[in-house]
Parts: sequence; structure tokens; C-alpha cells
Amino acid sequence: MPRINLLPWREELRKQKQKEFGIMVGLAGLAMVGIIFLVQVQIGQMIENQKRRNHFLDEEIAKIDKKIKEIKDLEKEKENLLARMNVVEQLQTSRPEVVHLFDELVTALPDGVYLTSLVQKGRSITLEGYAQSNARVSSFMRNLDNSPWLTSPDLKRIQAVTRSDLGSVRLSRFTLVVTQTKPKAKGDEDGEGAAK
Repeated sequence: MPRINLLPWREELRKQKQKEFGIMVGLAGLAMVGIIFLVQVQIGQMIENQKRRNHFLDEEIAKIDKKIKEIKDLEKEKENLLARMNVVEQLQTSRPEVVHLFDELVTALPDGVYLTSLVQKGRSITLEGYAQSNARVSSFMRNLDNSPWLTSPDLKRIQAVTRSDLGSVRLSRFTLVVTQTKPKAKGDEDGEGAAK
């Protein structure tokens, strides 16, 4: 005779499957929590690593900024030294020009003319003085124009005055401007001619 199972096996099977389903959901939940934890740990490590790299880069940038500042300071110091060297070179170059200027003035000054003032601004020289006549001023200007160190004499003012301190002598008071130049050396002219 066949056996008939009258126990509620379907209900037990359903409970069994629900129990297994609950265990699977619990394991899946635990696995998900574990994965999320591992991902957070990994992301945290990546963030820490990036922070360390950023800190290293900030330190290196600060070092480079300091070096750039030092280089700029050195460049300023170099420019100042070059400017000083240029001034010294210009002074060395122009030192003999003063000697030539006074030598040429003495050579160009005719008898009966004397200077009371000499003012130099750059290459322009303003001369003031007295002459016994206008002709002597003209002679002085011709002598200045013939000088290799002085050129372009320009008479700004001439007037007749009486000097009582010299015994009521009638003189011509004059002001003229002349330009100081450098004469070209013969080697310079030959070099220009050869270049042409």
C-alpha cells in the first residue's frame, strides 16, 4: 500500500526557502558592507596619497619660488653693477675731454677777450665774457669753429657795456653757446672708407 504523507510539507519547504533566502540576503548585505568598507579604505588611501603628493608639490613650488626670487635679486644686482660699470666707463672716456675742452678754449681765445662764466650741460657749453670789440668776438667764434673739439658756435647775446671798475672802459659783453665734439681718428675715417 502506498504511503501518504499528510504532513504540511509545502509549508515547511516554504519556511525552509524563506530561511535560506534570509540567510542569502544577510550574506549579500554583509558582502555589500564589506565591499563598501574596502572601497572607502581604498579611496581614503588614494586621498591620503594625493594629499602627500600635493604637499610635496607645494614644498617644491615654494623652493622654486625662493630660487626665482634669488635669481631676480641677482639680476637686479647685475643690472646695478652694469649701470655702475657704464658710468665708470663713461667717466673714464670723458676724462680727457675736459682737458681738451680747456686747452681748446685757451687756444681759441684771442687777445682782448676774457671769459667770466662757463656752464656745461651735456655736450652744450655756454660761455659768457667780455671783449674789447665785436670783431674780437667774431674772431673767437671762428677759432671755436675751427677747433676739432668744439663746433657750431652760436652767439646768443652781445651788448656794449661800460665797466667802471676798469676805469670806464667800453666793452662788449657776450653770451655764446658751443657744442663739444670728439674729433674722428684717422683710423675711424679709413675704416669708414674701407666699409664703403
